[in-house]
Amino acid sequence: MTAPHARYRRAVAIPAGMAVATALAFLPNTTATAADEAPAAVTADATPLSYVVNVKPGHGTSAYVKKAVGKAGGTIVTSYDQIGVIVVHSSNADFAKTIRKVRGVQSAGATRTAPLPTAVTADLGTPKVLSAAEVARAEAPAGQDPLEPQQWDLPAIKADKAHEKSLGSSKVTVAVIDTGVDDTHPDIAPNFDRGASVNCVSGKPDTADGAWRPGASESPHGTHVAGEIAAAKNGVGMTGVAPGVKVSGIKVSNPDGFFYTEAVVCGFVWAAEHGVDVTNNSYYTDPWYFNCKNDPDQKALLDAVTRASRYAEKKGAVNVAAAGNENYDLAADEITDPSSPNDTTPGERVVDPSECLDIPTQLPGVVTVASTGAKGLKSSFSNYGLGVADIAAPGGDSTAYQKPEPPATSGLILGTLPGGKWGYMAGTSMASPHVAGVAALIKSTHPYASPALVKALLYAQADAKACTDPYDIDVDGKIDAVCEGAKNRNGFYGWGIADALDAVTK
Repeated sequence: MTAPHARYRRAVAIPAGMAVATALAFLPNTTATAADEAPAAVTADATPLSYVVNVKPGHGTSAYVKKAVGKAGGTIVTSYDQIGVIVVHSSNADFAKTIRKVRGVQSAGATRTAPLPTAVTADLGTPKVLSAAEVARAEAPAGQDPLEPQQWDLPAIKADKAHEKSLGSSKVTVAVIDTGVDDTHPDIAPNFDRGASVNCVSGKPDTADGAWRPGASESPHGTHVAGEIAAAKNGVGMTGVAPGVKVSGIKVSNPDGFFYTEAVVCGFVWAAEHGVDVTNNSYYTDPWYFNCKNDPDQKALLDAVTRASRYAEKKGAVNVAAAGNENYDLAADEITDPSSPNDTTPGERVVDPSECLDIPTQLPGVVTVASTGAKGLKSSFSNYGLGVADIAAPGGDSTAYQKPEPPATSGLILGTLPGGKWGYMAGTSMASPHVAGVAALIKSTHPYASPALVKALLYAQADAKACTDPYDIDVDGKIDAVCEGAKNRNGFYGWGIADALDAVTK
């Protein structure tokens, strides 16, 4: 079975007639900021685009490169000197080709194929929202939040047992690099870290109060993720994996729902410089699902995000990312990508995933998370791959494929939604925050642990799970995916299922 190709990483299409899954659209509220000076060499019908120009880090942008950017028809929006990434806007179609020839420029490329700002919005669907009556009827045993009995995912990673020992430390912050977080939600407000929150949509930090929040018409995705990680254990709603840690919102998706390179770079750098311990990345960097090293534009995007994610880790952050929802084997010799570029007209191409990387998912040092359903099996949609998938955690699946034990009723993952609501979503987007939460618990237990040690403990403490063989999740007699590897490390589950209890006791 091959999962449908969604426009976004963040969307999962469960087959028609099955339980509702989430199609997650991203419609944040600010476009890329116009620069102060009008670029040179602009033609009447030119298309304004955004670019990253990568230079040697640590020495500031040289006057020579700055002058060359202007001469090539570009205007500098901002410069991250600490990693050598410059964000530029230009309407010169030859800007990248020209600037790559400049002394000191290591790579450069357009971050999109659509104009600034992009012109189309499309909502792919909405989460399954719990009604006020359903919330009011919710009952839980003593010591649990009202909706916790619906959270089959917590016992799946022993988070319920972990909470008897520790809820995590308020000195630990997990940054949700996503579509924005509604910090006014009653389950998020007690644990929200405003100082580590920002809007990075333009590629330049916007620290205005509330800039990190999604608007009324925007995606609830980031808010859902934030609740999965750190919804407070406060007698209201649900409980997060690490309900005692802090969570911040770093908003990086533009009005049309695209996670462009300049915004992602800004997000990682912001996290690096604001004391963040863990970042959660439930997206891929648009517009290319895979960024090929032999394409000069895509190579520049790969370079820029690699620099930014490595900088965040160097500064103390563990970077956790979703594996993706296309049922791809990311360790295969080749993959057919029909969805790139997704901001204009995609064309089918065959890529080698060892040379064309899904970013940040496949970047060095990033914890890549595969998804499991209520029966503990690989979710029907989850990407996988021996040596690529590092660890697995609950991300949900169709109830027809993996039905939870009562009293839980949905095979999807419960989370917080803007406006003080709760609802269900599914995807590796939902698996990744479970691992981010467990990493936060490890950091709480071992406050002086480096990112490398936190990752080592995360993998060592995971519950080994053997390959599901044969894997016929829809029981139609056809093999839906092939798992390779041993019980303690394989393509479906990596080192195993994340273990929250070990995180607080070992």
